Amino acid sequence: MTDTPPDRLSINPRSPHFNQPVLERGIGIRFKGAERNDVEEYSISEGWIRVALGKKVDRKGQPLTIKLSGPVEAYYQTPAEGEEAPAEDVKADEAE
Repeated sequence: MTDTPPDRLSINPRSPHFNQPVLERGIGIRFKGAERNDVEEYSISEGWIRVALGKKVDRKGQPLTIKLSGPVEAYYQTPAEGEEAPAEDVKADEAE
């Protein structure tokens, strides 16, 4: 599959790694084998994610984040235009 998400992405519009079209399509993050929905920024090659630190904010109103290290996997939640969604388990249909 050639449709891979970017190596580094941020949800903060002030970041140079912000990419609105990619975010609109939907990115899923798997960190250390567990699904994460609270990721603010990630880097696959460097092996880290940034997550918000509760409801704490800095003096400019931006959320405080903490950097967690470990294996990161990113994937698109929706297929690209012109591509089909992954096929469901065919064996389940044959069993009926």
